[in-house]
Amino acid sequence: MRLVAIAASFILMLLAGPALSAQLDTQSINTATFSAKDIRGKPRGPRASLVKAQILLDRAGYSPGEIDGRHGDNFAKALAAFQADHGLPSTGELDQASWDSLAGTTQEPAVTDYEITRQDLRGPFTKRIPVKFEAMAHLRRLGYRNVEEELAEKFHISPELLKAMNPRERFKKPGDTITVAAVAQPDLARVKANRQAPLPGSATRLEIDKDRLTLKAFDATGRLLHFFPASVGSEDKPAPSGTLEIERVNLKPDYTYNPKYAFKGVKARHPFTIAPGPNNPVGLVWIDLNAEGDGIHGTPDPGRISKRYSHGCIRLTNWDALTLATLVRQGVPVTFIGNGPQPAAADPTVDKAD
Repeated sequence: MRLVAIAASFILMLLAGPALSAQLDTQSINTATFSAKDIRGKPRGPRASLVKAQILLDRAGYSPGEIDGRHGDNFAKALAAFQADHGLPSTGELDQASWDSLAGTTQEPAVTDYEITRQDLRGPFTKRIPVKFEAMAHLRRLGYRNVEEELAEKFHISPELLKAMNPRERFKKPGDTITVAAVAQPDLARVKANRQAPLPGSATRLEIDKDRLTLKAFDATGRLLHFFPASVGSEDKPAPSGTLEIERVNLKPDYTYNPKYAFKGVKARHPFTIAPGPNNPVGLVWIDLNAEGDGIHGTPDPGRISKRYSHGCIRLTNWDALTLATLVRQGVPVTFIGNGPQPAAADPTVDKAD
């Protein structure tokens, strides 16, 4: 019996070891420092240092897309943009100089405590969302599936990272305190105010790179205000070329499918409308461009941004689309550069949206 107990304890220690070494609590993330081994290794899960770096990039206006604590393409693109703007070699690789520059952008902690509210738990949620567009049209709303998805999107992190930072939390009790990314929430009052006159800090020009799958917002002096990863068209349905203009910004849009779009898998012969919500095909924002059917919008799948192509439109995470919506107004020019995806890379990676 004693041998069995010892063996069981040893197994538990082995299982607990990796979890403890990759601990993602408030202290481990906020006190994380640069480690080349940590950054360049291939851990099974998210790393505290990368969580911190991604949050700092997000807060500085260089969105890494969905914060997941991993060294992915969106993180590398955001870091390269940050490096270029701060006089560093634009490699997209995190080094000591880039870490120091990032850490110098703020004195505020990267993660903080958040108390779950009754409103968070109230939803309303849409637990089952069908895959087919025609079936979506029968739903009254396209809400979050659950509170975990809602909170993850609110704090710009993946649901997996939210759970990793709060391993004992069940997300069912108001008043519970959880660890979240300390990121800014968009001031949506700016959207309405910008319709009257451009507010200070607003964008006067957008640039969308069809090759690098990025969107940049610039102010009147040419300074980069915000950098976003984006899904930009496909070979089958390419994004526009040249320069268009923003016509209007629509928050909480519904989505109308036109049969002439001829999306793969959609058999409807007549237009139909899908209700608003964060899991609507265009997410929480539609920024209309002055070309039929073209726009910049959110997405129900933030983890796929710039990793999948779109059906012609420009897709951002919901939170990035909301941020962009606060910066733009009617008449802002949108310039498309690059050639876009090549045929060999298009079809397997097209998301069914727009």
